[in-house]
Amino acid sequence: MPGLVVFGRRWAIGSDDFVLPGAFELFVRLVWWIGILALYAVHKGQFNCPGGGLLHSYLLVLLILLASIICALSALVYVSMQGTISNPGPRKSLPKLLYTRLLLYVPEFIWAVVGAVWVSDSSVHCEKTVINVITGTVIASWVIIIFTIIGVVIVFDPLGGKKTFYLTDSVNRNLESSQSGQLLYNVKNTATRVWEKRIRLLCCCIVQDDDHRVAFTSIAELFRTYFSDTDLVPSDIAAGLTLLHQEQDKMENCPKEPEEVLCHSPSSLVTDDLDIELENAAHYMLFAAAAYGWPYYIYTNPFTALCKLGGDCCGNRPTDSDITGSDRHNFHFGSILKITGLQYRDFIHISFHNKIYEIPFFVALDHKKEAIVVAVRGTLSFEDILTDLSADCEDLTLEDVLENGFVHKGITQAANYIYRKLINDGILNQAFTIAPEYKLVVVGHSLGGGTASILAIMLRNSFPTLRCFAFSPPGGLLSKSLADYTKHFIVSVIVGKDLVARLSMPNMEDLKRRIVRIVANCNRPKYQILLRGCWYEVFGGDPDNFPTELDGRNQDALTQPLLAEESLMVRRSPSYNALEDESHLNSPPQYPHLYLPGKIIHIVEESSSRRLCSLDIKYTARWSNETVFSSILISPKMITDHMPDVVLKALNSLSQEHGSCMSCQRRECDTNVV
Repeated sequence: MPGLVVFGRRWAIGSDDFVLPGAFELFVRLVWWIGILALYAVHKGQFNCPGGGLLHSYLLVLLILLASIICALSALVYVSMQGTISNPGPRKSLPKLLYTRLLLYVPEFIWAVVGAVWVSDSSVHCEKTVINVITGTVIASWVIIIFTIIGVVIVFDPLGGKKTFYLTDSVNRNLESSQSGQLLYNVKNTATRVWEKRIRLLCCCIVQDDDHRVAFTSIAELFRTYFSDTDLVPSDIAAGLTLLHQEQDKMENCPKEPEEVLCHSPSSLVTDDLDIELENAAHYMLFAAAAYGWPYYIYTNPFTALCKLGGDCCGNRPTDSDITGSDRHNFHFGSILKITGLQYRDFIHISFHNKIYEIPFFVALDHKKEAIVVAVRGTLSFEDILTDLSADCEDLTLEDVLENGFVHKGITQAANYIYRKLINDGILNQAFTIAPEYKLVVVGHSLGGGTASILAIMLRNSFPTLRCFAFSPPGGLLSKSLADYTKHFIVSVIVGKDLVARLSMPNMEDLKRRIVRIVANCNRPKYQILLRGCWYEVFGGDPDNFPTELDGRNQDALTQPLLAEESLMVRRSPSYNALEDESHLNSPPQYPHLYLPGKIIHIVEESSSRRLCSLDIKYTARWSNETVFSSILISPKMITDHMPDVVLKALNSLSQEHGSCMSCQRRECDTNVV
């Protein structure tokens, strides 16, 4: 719902967000009150000890104070339970109750101080049980006060005053265009600065230069634009995501037409091509995973990795001139050796240097496939995250490419950095001098997959036989013309409902609209949605069939937004007013569509069975197209399906299955010949 407005400003919390925390505090307060009442009843008339008079008064006032807080909390929770996310009308009295509850913190604070003084008074010699109970009471009071302060800080919206300013007086809606335009510019500028400060705070541990400052401003502008046109609080988004997940699961259980471009004939040339590409992908995924260095190796071998690295790493390494960047204790290079199975002499160049737009990579000779492999690391640092989030579009101009297009700015700059190192520093010349008959293969996972794809486009003219394998690359990477151009030499591998492969600004805008629509049209209170959603995510079961205002509407009406949806958009919100006049629920997309690179192999989970402590998963793979990834899917596996170990496991499973099938076919052929 629209953010709660109290004390003349908007807060990042809704009036229906007090049910669960309020109920928890109410339970604590009731137990506390009953305990104090029992203590008072047991010791009534026995307060003759030194300091007992003050103790008697303290307990009486505390009982009255707790009773008042319990009553206020009960009313607050009850009112917060009323209505729905988009219908806050039944909760219009909640701000007054909230003021009353906050006012009760004043005597509670005073009484907590009095209790602390009484407990610390050395002249008090009452029964030890009583002193311990009072000590616990004082501690509980201070804990609740501290957590309340922390909660206020969390839900504080630095822009709350600016956003509510526009509707504080109806005159503001009739300002002259120049004046309103200036006010709008000031609000946008303030919002950008707030986001920039947040990003700087998150990245406070890294050295910041001009590139960082430019990236901070660009990313802040991106976040400001994305979040400024809706009036949703975090719990609304959580409710929307759990509703979308259940809605998707219901849709998946319904029979539907295939959405992907599939080849169903097992004897077709396309299927044979898929098997070959899967075998190659499984092989080169080892290089993409190895680029992560020791974090990946320890993650996949938690019990033995440190011992193996400690014993073997220091003995073998290339000459110092072949390594750039820091590799303390030689753990990164030792892990790469372990994962790839190569010898130290097979490495031409290794770079652990990491800054924004400059990511680690290595160049190695793969004698098994007779290839020179350039492996680019994925996201593993704050600098990499900043590169990911620099999601503006820029033109990629290349010679001999018929139609140039848009690309992801941050990833393109990372690809430019590696391109300059490979060409200008003569790294590839050195590699081809050693192995002139080898082909060039560029690989990477996640950010590394996106960088490898753009790097492959840059190198394509110089190395016509180049191949690229992009594992779980970002969805918002290439314009349609470039994506089509790369189908001749790039293969993208996506597992399941991978979030990153579907991550683009148009898809994020679509997700926001879907959240607004499903949240606005659900007729259940938020606390019921969240409780049912938590149960569904943890324990499973059938998706809940929440009634919505969409039920019973004809098809034509479904294309028009409901008033409830409009109320959650900034343009109609009671606490935001025209921060983005051009933004609307059904407005055209403001970001260009970017797509995954190359031909796409989509690996999905076909079945799973549990064996003792392990989970045996059977995968199936098929050729797909970019339209399948035009929407973000909500699932508990949307993050895990992106992890490099999951991708490698899926590819190895498919490769082994194909290998066993080929062995069976050979045996059958041999039997028939005999």
